[in-house]
Amino acid sequence: MPTPYSIDLRSRVIMAWVAKEGSQRQLAERFKVSLSFIRDLLRRYRETGQIEPKQCGGYEKPIIEDEYLNMIKSWLDEKNDLLLSELCARFRESTGINVSIPTMHRALKKLGLRHKKSLKEE
Repeated sequence: MPTPYSIDLRSRVIMAWVAKEGSQRQLAERFKVSLSFIRDLLRRYRETGQIEPKQCGGYEKPIIEDEYLNMIKSWLDEKNDLLLSELCARFRESTGINVSIPTMHRALKKLGLRHKKSLKEE
């Protein structure tokens, strides 16, 4: 993953822009960066006053945790042949949170449960 441009370079670009030392295209050529970098940096500076790079990556907290896992476990204790789509629908009705089938599958995996597809009889 590429590293962000330094704060020093960013501040020099902003100072040159404030001093009206050229257009965005001329600043890009002068500082040997892309025009889109200049455009995005100036937009962020005008809107927020910040020149620091945005945070890259990070950990996204799981939607289904703790008490929600216990709730799903209790549903499966009552009726163990619920489909993932049915679990998603129940979860939405109980919590108001809409989750996808893969999210529900990961929750079952956390509980140590397996999901068996139901076979349709012909």
